[in-house]
Amino acid sequence: MKKDSLIQTCYECGVPIFVPAFSDSSAGFGIGKHQWLRKKEGKPYVSIDSVADFLELTEIKMNSPESGLFMVGGGTPKNFAQDTVVCAEILGVEVPMHKYAIQITVADVRDGACSSSTLLEAGSWGKVSEELQQMVYAEGTTVIPAIASYAYHNGAWKEREYKNWQKLFQK
Repeated sequence: MKKDSLIQTCYECGVPIFVPAFSDSSAGFGIGKHQWLRKKEGKPYVSIDSVADFLELTEIKMNSPESGLFMVGGGTPKNFAQDTVVCAEILGVEVPMHKYAIQITVADVRDGACSSSTLLEAGSWGKVSEELQQMVYAEGTTVIPAIASYAYHNGAWKEREYKNWQKLFQK
């Protein structure tokens, strides 16, 4: 693990990391090869269970009186996070929709991109409140540094209660 990296910080602070479309990448191909070779050798292998990840993320939502989404791009990760509200309902647990939502994207709904939906559309499904949402049509690497800098220097995070969501999953 790289010292002072985002991954290390998440681990040390108990912040779970979910990668819902991991198998749809070159790294996923590597895990596929790993499994293939290890199975042939009769050895244990690494397996990624995206359904278990989705249920864990839904558990976090069910344990959160308020939640918000900060999404870069669209597709599977966007739906993965938004659909926790729907999943909780299917599991028989009433949860409030995500109160806040920001989506940074270069996609446009006119051509079927943006997962064919804006945050307003997500609001129509009861996933995201329509009151506190913002679509940001920009390339993520150009605006995320400004947003992160503002959030850090604003200092509101200093007064927030620290949550270690990983504790939900420790046995």
